[in-house]
Order: sequence, then C-alpha cells, then structure tokens
Amino acid sequence: MTRIARTAALTLFVFAALQAAALLNLPPAGSFVSQAEARVGRPLTPVSVAGVARRTVRRCAVGVYYC
Repeated sequence: MTRIARTAALTLFVFAALQAAALLNLPPAGSFVSQAEARVGRPLTPVSVAGVARRTVRRCAVGVYYC
C-alpha cells in the first residue's frame, strides 16, 4: 500500500468512527470537558438575578437596608 492510500484509509476510518460515536451519543475520547448543562431554577448562584433578588428581600426584611 502506498503512503497516500494508507493516509486516505486512516482518514476514512477516523471519520467513520467519529460519525458512529455521534450517532451513539458518545462523548469525544479526547474531551476534557463534559457536556454543558443549563441549571434552571438555581437561585443560590452568587451572580444570578434570582439570587440577588433573594438576598435583597432578605436584607430588607432583617433591616440591613432601608427599603
């Protein structure tokens, strides 16, 4: 087999393997990061709008702020 034929066969094999992994919903082998997921309804995060509103209401109720 010539060098070009081996390179073409390897490229085709890698492409087929990646397509098969995508069809089976497998994560990429070289990935260091898992798939991101949105966290909806989590107001305890420090910079979320819901978290700021929750802390403001709590501080107004306690008397820290003049509301």
